[in-house]
Amino acid sequence: MPRQGPFQPPHAYAELRAEQPVARVRLWDGRAAWLVTRHAEIRQLLSDPRVSARRQHPGFPFATPARAAAERHEEAFISKDPPEHGRLRKMLTRYFAVRRIERLRPVVQDIVDGLIDDIEESGPPADLVRQLALELPARTICHIFGLPPEERHYFQSRDHRRNALDSDPADVVAATEEMLHYVDALVASKQRSPGDDLISELVRDQLDTGAAERGELVAILRHLLAAGHDTTANMIALGVVVLLSHPDQLAQATTDPELWPGAVEELLRYISVFQISPNRVATEDIEIAGVTIRTGDGIITPAVAANRDPHAFPDPDTFDIHRQARHHLAFAYGVHQCLGQPLARLELQVVFRTLFERLPTLELTTPAERLAVREYLLLSIEELPVTWTVPGVSR
Repeated sequence: MPRQGPFQPPHAYAELRAEQPVARVRLWDGRAAWLVTRHAEIRQLLSDPRVSARRQHPGFPFATPARAAAERHEEAFISKDPPEHGRLRKMLTRYFAVRRIERLRPVVQDIVDGLIDDIEESGPPADLVRQLALELPARTICHIFGLPPEERHYFQSRDHRRNALDSDPADVVAATEEMLHYVDALVASKQRSPGDDLISELVRDQLDTGAAERGELVAILRHLLAAGHDTTANMIALGVVVLLSHPDQLAQATTDPELWPGAVEELLRYISVFQISPNRVATEDIEIAGVTIRTGDGIITPAVAANRDPHAFPDPDTFDIHRQARHHLAFAYGVHQCLGQPLARLELQVVFRTLFERLPTLELTTPAERLAVREYLLLSIEELPVTWTVPGVSR
């Protein structure tokens, strides 16, 4: 569906929301599926036990051939249904508790400070995608997993191959296999020489006790490794664009840092980096919004459609850091909502506050509407060129 701009959802979402909130649409492979565009119906379906997340189901709707290859090849933790999903999620929940993640704040702050030190030292201009957005979450996940920082280049390159919408399906499968072998080797390494890191904990608490099988743990860690950096990297880059495009609200947040948590929630709502998911499939007939979704029908519930619903968010196309936006669906909803959301929130709060405190004159050197958008699973830009004023140096 055509967009009005690179960072805006298709206008057709608003039309369908008003006239046909659960609408029949045609997919790239010729199959039909249901597109849901209202916040209430999306929440209802994502919490309905008659709706499955299993990618191996023949009716599951994939966005592209590359996504079909990636998600059919590996039955990830997020594609399992209850009760199996509940068992695995319960196994992981305590490692991502808010209090535990909050203890990482000094670590994240040190990483951000070091990255901005490097940016300042190299001087303007800078590319904040390459020098900040990609670096912070990748270095953070390396710390959590007990990996040397240079390892980030390996898993970043494989994830970029997996998540490019125009990738060759065979290359997607190859990149997935490479990641699984990489993680399996990490598990073996931590079994031989455990450390004070998440992989070592999971090996000790779950694998060695028999609570999880090796294949399960490898698949979970592969997913955590990917989810722990790619989504946040894109949110950082796009968040900078949105904030610089709303200078009055940015000035309010930098003047009153207590506004940053609310500003991050509004950024998550307004941007909605997962623009083409979550997707599901019906396991029974479901009556909703005047239509019948039949058993085996694919269901598309884009978070961006829910997050721009005026019934849930008045004047939804306006960015407003004072909005009460916590009920957004950027992290999905129901039993499959994002396990790592406390970490994402922490990283975003730290990076935006620190960046604009240290570089208060930061500005884009390319208009926002001209930034190159990648054909990617997530809303994503190729580069983010910026400049700023250096005291005593004329521009």
